[in-house]
Amino acid sequence: MPPPPPNAVARALAERFARVTADIERWRAQYGRAPGAVQLIAVGKLHTADKVAKLAKLGQRDFAENYAQEGVEKIARVAEQLTGRAAPASADLRWHFIGHIQSRKCRQVAAHFDWVHSVDSLKVARRLSGSRLGSAPLNVLIQVNLQGEASKHGVAEAELPGLASAVAELPNLRLRGLMLLPAAEESPAKQRAVFARCRAIRDELNAGGLALDHLSMGMSGDLESAIAEGATMVRVGTALFGPRPATRD
Repeated sequence: MPPPPPNAVARALAERFARVTADIERWRAQYGRAPGAVQLIAVGKLHTADKVAKLAKLGQRDFAENYAQEGVEKIARVAEQLTGRAAPASADLRWHFIGHIQSRKCRQVAAHFDWVHSVDSLKVARRLSGSRLGSAPLNVLIQVNLQGEASKHGVAEAELPGLASAVAELPNLRLRGLMLLPAAEESPAKQRAVFARCRAIRDELNAGGLALDHLSMGMSGDLESAIAEGATMVRVGTALFGPRPATRD
């Protein structure tokens, strides 16, 4: 099957972007969240730089990638499409790394991304800090695994206070909050329960002396529940870009 014409791709992106942003704004107001309290992070995993650039032209500013090499290449290509220069800062976008971080990729991630949502060990945090020399502090979130899923990364709740305190002391990082990737659940009540627990843990850490202002939680299938329970960043891919290709499209 031939690919759709460029104007059809742009039109579909615009329609999906309008729908997602309207949903976020409706739920933000419905649950009494302040204007601007919920930030949309567009997840471009396996989608082309062209699609990301088209979405940026519609006004989206925050983009996320799951793989270091794909992300670094895409950052440069998007900047080039938007500005004519392969210089990420000139594109006025914020790039978030949300995938599992391999130790050998820490230097790449620290050099090219503005945010990392998936810190889950002190070893990785130290490597990110050591690779951020000469740059503004890297904003980081600690990924938590509240449900003990063996298939997912993240720190257990019992280990979180110690890790958070240690990460907060690292010189080139700024610990901003927590990231949650919960088990898939159809029931809104069950979705909200795990999001509410993550919010409560964040508040407990703050009561202990930290200053965490972000909760990265909620994706295409559970946005309303996440917003209801205090998400400040929602990570949306499919609802914006369409079905994810098996390989880069």
